[in-house]
Amino acid sequence: MADVARLAEGTLVVLVGPSGSGKSTWAHEHVGPDAVVSSDRLRAVVGEGEHDQSASADAFAVLRLVVAARVRRRLTTVVDTLGFDAEDRQWCRDLAARHGVPCVAVVVDTPPAECRRRNAARERRVPAAVLSAQLETFARVRAALPGEGFDEVVVAQPVRVVPPSMTGRTTSRPQPPAVPGPAVPETPGPAPGTGTMRFGLHLSAFDCPGGAAGLAEHLPRVARAAEDAGFDSLWVMDHFRQVPQVGRPWDDMLEPGVALGALAAATSRIRLGCLVHAVGYRNLGHLAKVVATLDVLSGGRAWCGLGAGWYEPEYTAYGYPFGSAAERLDLLEDALQALPLLWGKGSPPFEGRVVRLPETMCYPRPLQANVPILVGGGGERRTLRLVAQYADACNLTGEPDAVRHKVEVLRRHCADVGRDPADVEVTHLSTALVAPDAASLRDEVARRAPARGQARWRAWTHPGTIEDHVLRVGALRAAGVQHVVVSLAGVWDSPAVEHYGAVVAAARQSRGPDVP
Repeated sequence: MADVARLAEGTLVVLVGPSGSGKSTWAHEHVGPDAVVSSDRLRAVVGEGEHDQSASADAFAVLRLVVAARVRRRLTTVVDTLGFDAEDRQWCRDLAARHGVPCVAVVVDTPPAECRRRNAARERRVPAAVLSAQLETFARVRAALPGEGFDEVVVAQPVRVVPPSMTGRTTSRPQPPAVPGPAVPETPGPAPGTGTMRFGLHLSAFDCPGGAAGLAEHLPRVARAAEDAGFDSLWVMDHFRQVPQVGRPWDDMLEPGVALGALAAATSRIRLGCLVHAVGYRNLGHLAKVVATLDVLSGGRAWCGLGAGWYEPEYTAYGYPFGSAAERLDLLEDALQALPLLWGKGSPPFEGRVVRLPETMCYPRPLQANVPILVGGGGERRTLRLVAQYADACNLTGEPDAVRHKVEVLRRHCADVGRDPADVEVTHLSTALVAPDAASLRDEVARRAPARGQARWRAWTHPGTIEDHVLRVGALRAAGVQHVVVSLAGVWDSPAVEHYGAVVAAARQSRGPDVP
C-alpha cells in the first residue's frame, strides 16, 4: 500500500474548513505553493492586506479569474477559502466539469479546541464569536458535501500529485462519438484488457554517455538489460533526424534497420521492430527485404511496424514527396497488402492504389510464417479501419480514457469487416520516468525537469514510482491495452530499465495465473 494518498494532476481542489484548521499549511505542504489560489493573499493584492474585508468582493472576482485560467490549462489548483459558500462550490464543480477535470473537496477537520488555540496564538486573530460561527457553519457544510456532486470528498491527509492514470482509479470522461457502424457483438472475444500482458522498450533518443562514440557499448548493454528485466519487445523509430517531441533536429538518430541488426545480435529472446516504418521512406520491395533480413538474423523475432508518416519537415529535408493524408494512407494500404505477398510463396504481381509490382519476391523469406504487422496511429475513419482489415496490432497513444475510446472505434471497424477484435493486439506507447520510491522520484524530477514548461514535461514524461507505474499499467489494461511500450527517461544513464522491470514483474504478478 502507498504511504500517502494520490491526487491526480489537473484536479481542482476545494478546501473546506474554519479559520485555524490548517488549510493553507496542508495545501502548501502536499500540493505546493504554486498551485494555491488564496482569497487571503488576493485581498492583499487588491486591498490593504490579507485582513482587508472591504476588498473581499474584488479578491473573489480575481480568484475566479485565476482559478478558471489554471483549470483551462489543466493545472492542479487548490482553492484556499473557507469553502462555506454553496454557490462558490457549485461554480468550481461546473468549471471542472466543463474542462473535464476532477473536482475534489478536501475537508480540513481540525478539532474546534485546536482551531481556537491556533487562532489565539495569531498576531491578528479572528474574533472569537466569528470563529464559533464558522465552526457551526463548517459542521453543516461538511454534512452536505457528499450530496453535492464532487468527484470525491476526502478528509485532509498526506497526498502526492501524480498523473491521473497513476491514482488507482479509472475515469469515464466523455469522449467523442465513435465512428458509426454496426453494433459490436455482445461477446466479441476476450474483453478489453484480458489475456497475456506484454511490455516493450522504445529507444527514441540516443543521448548516451560518451555521445555517438558510446553507442557501440551502451546500445547492446541496454538491450540485454531489457531482456533480463522481462521486456517482451524492443523498438526504435524510423526517423533520420530527431522529432520535436523528443529533442532537437541535430540530436543523434540511428538508422533503424542497422540499429535493429545490432539489437538482434545483442539479444536472444526479445522481439524487435520499428515503431514505425514510414511507408514513404522506402520502396516496398526494399522495406520487405529489411524486415525479412531482420527476421532471419534474429531467429524469427521481427515485428513489422508501419505508418503513413507525419513529420513533413523530415520529408522535405531528405527530398521525399510528402503528399496529402489520403495519398499517404493509400500507400499504407498498399504496403499492408503487398508485404505479405513479398514474404510469401511464389512471386505474384501486385497492383494497388499507388504501387505496382510486376513480381513480389523476397529471398531469404522471413523465418516466421507470418511476420506480425503493427500499424501506428489512431485515425478513426481510415487508419483504424486499415488495422481491422489487414493488421495484427495497432499502436495507440494518450491517456486511458482516450485509449478506451479508440479501442471501441477499432472494435466497431472489426465488426463492420467481419473480424474478431481479439485477433488485433492493442499496443500503447508513452514516455515514463520511474523511480523506486517517492524520495528518489523527487530527485529524478529535480534532475531532469526543464526550468520552464514543467507541466507539459510532466504530462509527457509521466514521472512516478514503481507502484505508481503499476497502477498506470492497470489503468491502460482496463482501457483495452495488451502491450505496454515505454520510452524511458534516463534509459542510458540510470537504472531506468531495471526499475521498470520491477513494474513489469509487479504488474504480471497482479494479473493472476494467466500471465506467464
